[in-house]
Order: sequence, then C-alpha cells, then structure tokens
Amino acid sequence: MDIVINTSAFHQFLNLPPDQMVWVLWRDFGWLILSFIYLIGVRELYLLYIREKWEHTHQNILLAIDVPRGNEQSPKAVENIFTYLAGAHGSINFFEKWFEGKFQKSFSFEIVSLEGYTQFLIWTPVEHRNLVESAVYSQYPDAEIAEVDDYVTPMRQIYPDEEYDVWGSEFLQAKPWVFPIKGYLEFEHPIGPSETQFKDPMASLMDLYGSLRQGEQLWFQMIVIPTGFDWVKESEKAINEIMGRKGKHKPGWDSKLVEWIGDLSEKVYSIWGDIEGSGKEEKPRTMMDLTPLEKKQVEAIQVKSSKLGFEAKFRSVYIAKKEVMNRAKVMSGMVGFMKQFAALDLNNLKPDIDYTFTKTMYFFTAKRLAVKKNKIFQAYVRRSESRGRHPGLYNIEELATVWHFPIEANVKAAMIQKAPGRKADAPASLPLAEEKKAPLPDIFAGSVPAPSRGRELPAEPGTPPLPPNLPFV
Repeated sequence: MDIVINTSAFHQFLNLPPDQMVWVLWRDFGWLILSFIYLIGVRELYLLYIREKWEHTHQNILLAIDVPRGNEQSPKAVENIFTYLAGAHGSINFFEKWFEGKFQKSFSFEIVSLEGYTQFLIWTPVEHRNLVESAVYSQYPDAEIAEVDDYVTPMRQIYPDEEYDVWGSEFLQAKPWVFPIKGYLEFEHPIGPSETQFKDPMASLMDLYGSLRQGEQLWFQMIVIPTGFDWVKESEKAINEIMGRKGKHKPGWDSKLVEWIGDLSEKVYSIWGDIEGSGKEEKPRTMMDLTPLEKKQVEAIQVKSSKLGFEAKFRSVYIAKKEVMNRAKVMSGMVGFMKQFAALDLNNLKPDIDYTFTKTMYFFTAKRLAVKKNKIFQAYVRRSESRGRHPGLYNIEELATVWHFPIEANVKAAMIQKAPGRKADAPASLPLAEEKKAPLPDIFAGSVPAPSRGRELPAEPGTPPLPPNLPFV
C-alpha cells in the first residue's frame, strides 16, 4: 500500500506574502512562545519565594574590625583572608535548590564613614563567624573584632525624604570578567624609602571619608560569594579563542546542534559547489604569532585563573542632609577611587550608569529617580547579591586590591578606628566573660552617649576628637 503525503498546505503557506506568512506563524504557534515566557517567569518567582523563605530562617551579624596601630601588612594578608573564606563554599543539589530554596551564602566587606569617622566591617552569616575571626586573626593577631549593631538601621528607609537625600551606584567590569583589573602588585614603586614604595590606593578613599561633615554618611560594600572552579574553564576558552585553538569541552545539546548545522552546511556546499574560503582552516597560533596586546591578555588571564575566585559586586551609597549634601565631591571621589584599578588594555571598573546609578534623563525623571534611589538603598541594606546587576568574577588578588586595611606609612587618616596596640596573652585558666553586643544609637541624636566596646581611641598628637555619638567607639 502506497502512502501519500498531501503537501498542498505547505506549498500554500510558502506562496503567501511575507507579512501574511508571519501572521500565520504567530496565529498558529505564537501561544507556544507566550507559554514558554510565562513558565519561565513563574519558575523565577517561585525560586525567589522559596529562597526568601529559606533566608529568613538564618541570621547574619556585623563585625567591626580594628587592626593595630602602625599596620605594615600589605594587601597580601587580606588576600590570605579571602583564601581561608573560600572554605565557606558548599555544593547544592537539585532538591535543595528547587524544594528548600537553599543558595550559597555570601559575605559583605564594608567600609563606612559616619560624619568622617571610618570603620571597616564584615557582614557574615552567624555560622561563619568563627571562620571570619580565624581568618582575620591568622593575619592580624593583634586585631580586635566585636559584634555591633547595623549602622543602616537608624537611617531613613524610603526616599524621597524631607530631610535626607541619597546617591548610589554599583560598579561593573567594563570588559568580560576573564580579563583582570589592576592588582596591588602594580601599585609598588621601587623609588623612595622601602616603607613608602607601596602607593596604597586606599589613601584616596580614606581622604574622601575623612572629609565628610556632620550629617553625611558614605558607605562602600563589596559582596563576596564563594564559588567553585568551573570558571577556570571559561578562562581556558578565552585563551583558546585568542590563540585560534579549538577548545576541548564535553559535548552538550548545544554543541551537537552546531555540529549538525555544520554537517548540513557541508552537504549544501557539496551540492552547490565550494564557496571561496570555506575549505580553509585557520591553524592555531603560537605565542610568537600574537601581538603584544594579545600576549599580555593571555598571560593576564592565566595569572588570574591561577588563584581562587569569588563572585563579587561593588556597591556604594551616600546619604546626607540636604543642606550639607555634596553629591559632586562624593560621586567624583568614588568614581576616581574605582578608576585607580583600571588596566585599560585588560579591564577596569565603571559606574553602572544604565541601571543602578541614581540619575535619570528625559521622561518622568522625578518618579524614576525615586525608584532608583530606593532600589539601590534597599539592595545595600539587605546586602543582596541578586538585586541590581549580576555579580562578576574576581580572584582573591583583585578583591584584596579593592578592599584591604590601609598601610599606616602610606595612609594618614586620623579618624580610622584602630586597636590600641599589641596585647599579652591571657592566662589559660582565666574564666571568659560573656561578650555583650554593643547597641547602636542614632548617630544624629546628639544627646545619646556613645557605647563602649573596650577599645581605645587614637591618641596621636593633632588628632581631632571623634563625635561623641558615633556607634563604633
């Protein structure tokens, strides 16, 4: 028995004008596209719901870090801290992700200035407190660590506000994350005394922080998410692309589809004849064939992928009373601080003008600006890695370059809280008193006395007195 296939409908469709052809496709199959988009949206909302539900079952704390006076430790010490914190990374299976809402917890490394008073802080899950303290004490044995109340709590939570205004932005990698930013080793200069050969990029930020007046606050936040080693494969692919090599990778459905299209193309060529240049295959290049820029890029990618990596994002928020707010100074200062890490032939950090930067143009500017201000403020307060832009990938050297304790020989900032000095070890038999959490009063309520954390204030000659109502005293 012969099988007859009626193709008249197909031929009729091909004979339609282009506009009618598109309409027929949308009428018959458009619902599939809409259904697919709807299901993706439902999936993301469900995942967000169970993640927030799981997150509310866990607690975070804020730790104030005071390094000793006369700190001479280079950013290498902070790099070692990040190496130790990589132990917080854990694998999450399918059931934990989609049924429990479990996700990789993050840390937030922060530098805040409250009316010119500067403090270094680490926001961490409670279960990782011992990990953080061990990491800091291993590099700074004489440092002091204390739990404090969150400094964001007393601030206005919704903007616009009659008394306060806010500016904020995230900072992004200008190029693909496989290319590194400038590392701290590139800030070393061999001329001059040995103690000043490292030109600490933190000096400009500390100067900006110290210049704030009463009623001003500037916050800087670096969200750090422990990750695995899969990102190294992406670095290898980038190198292979520059070298003109075909990378070895496990075939998936996407690669099989590309292979099938390639086979189909070869059959077409065999029928219609070889197209000029189609049969030519480019040979892989050696290092001698690369331009100086390509050589530097290959070497930089290899160096970056040789160290541990974290997903991370940078976020800054400036809050001040309207009568003292100096948006131009702070905005230019923060952008200038981040531009110090620019290697223009590799990568650099730039403000996220398109999405999180609190500036609008053209239509409905007031309403859109208010939305942006509240979004960046809430993202900072929640220490959220999901709000705003997607995190980039940085290795531990890059992170330690941006966030580290200032070297005192290079950075003169009188209003940075420091530990009083080297302390003798207590006897092993001495009973330990229960640690109390320092309350955080409203820093703008002048009648509230400052709580004591058992730490001395800087006593260098000429040091201006600290405001009596700041929380980290």
